[in-house]
Amino acid sequence: MGAGACTGSGADTGSGADAVAEVFSALADPTRRRILDALAAHGEATATVLAAELPVSRQAIVKHLGVLDRAGLVAGHREGREARYRVIPERLGVTARWMDRVAAAWDTRLSAIKRLAEGE
Repeated sequence: MGAGACTGSGADTGSGADAVAEVFSALADPTRRRILDALAAHGEATATVLAAELPVSRQAIVKHLGVLDRAGLVAGHREGREARYRVIPERLGVTARWMDRVAAAWDTRLSAIKRLAEGE
């Protein structure tokens, strides 16, 4: 299926470090972050509704939604002729937990360096 296709399977793609990398890649674009914000505010929306709120074309929104879907951050489904999208928060949770683990590891390392520097 092409970009913007309603697969509803975005949350099932990749795992672990691959999932985190996909999320970071998708969130690197400020337009995609704005799309996620708009979807979170609406709960669910079409590309047409999103394009009316954002300074990009409907076609660009559809492409961005495809990237977000592949990253597992949104899922779409058809209602008649419309494709409606919603945020899938699980991948954000996986990414936040990864970031917490990295931060904890760095805190441990920095504490060890501080103890060495202070001569403990």
